[in-house]
Amino acid sequence: MVKGNKLSITDVELAQQIAVAAGKLLLTLREDFSGDLDELRDLGDANAQKLIAQLLAEHRPADLVLSEEAVDDSDRLQADRVWIIDPLDGTWEYGEGRTDWAVHIALWQRAADDITAAAIYLPATAQLFSTQLPPVVPAWPATPPKIVVSRTRPPKNLATIKPQLEQLLQAANLADTLEILEVGSAGAKTAALLTGEAQLYIHDGGLSEWDAAAPFAIAKAAGIIVKHADGTELKYNKAEVKLAAVYLASPKMAEIYEQILL
Repeated sequence: MVKGNKLSITDVELAQQIAVAAGKLLLTLREDFSGDLDELRDLGDANAQKLIAQLLAEHRPADLVLSEEAVDDSDRLQADRVWIIDPLDGTWEYGEGRTDWAVHIALWQRAADDITAAAIYLPATAQLFSTQLPPVVPAWPATPPKIVVSRTRPPKNLATIKPQLEQLLQAANLADTLEILEVGSAGAKTAALLTGEAQLYIHDGGLSEWDAAAPFAIAKAAGIIVKHADGTELKYNKAEVKLAAVYLASPKMAEIYEQILL
């Protein structure tokens, strides 16, 4: 299932292969399932967690794991290597039969105090992104730029932000209008920026480390600006796994959006 010698496979290669393996399992489970959707969601979370835990234990037995679907082991706070995973990010969308859900695999290392390897896989669209070869993000879209937001919990101040951004974009001769793109998983939202479909992703609180670690590390590797709303950098493997408000933006959009934050 995971190819390569256990000693020779790199961390990012392992992250990619595990993400794809878990994604394929989730797709097969959904395709073959005919029962209650809540049961499907629970099975998806549990089965993907089990597979990922098994593969990490096999290939990186000394490492610790922080996962949405497992009991938090406080020993990770003293560990040198911690995998931060979300076996099924966008569980609700998965159960609805949508495509905007993902598998997140990230490795935090104490020496860097940061994510050093990450992969996300969107199984329903067969999109794989990683820090090994991040995509080249378009400098500016040919179509109206977009803000990607949660389809269930959009930012509370979105109605204020949108017209402010439109005014700034018009003043800079960059765009006349700004569109809203509603997406489920944090991984799928980040993928919208990685492909150039959207240029700004705002979340005003509530994300956990497993939501953010893998997709946001890939975004940074691709040159996307990733920060807390107060301008500080994101940090991982903390006792408190909840993150403050964040934004991700293409460099040009970041210049515009940060004028609102000042």
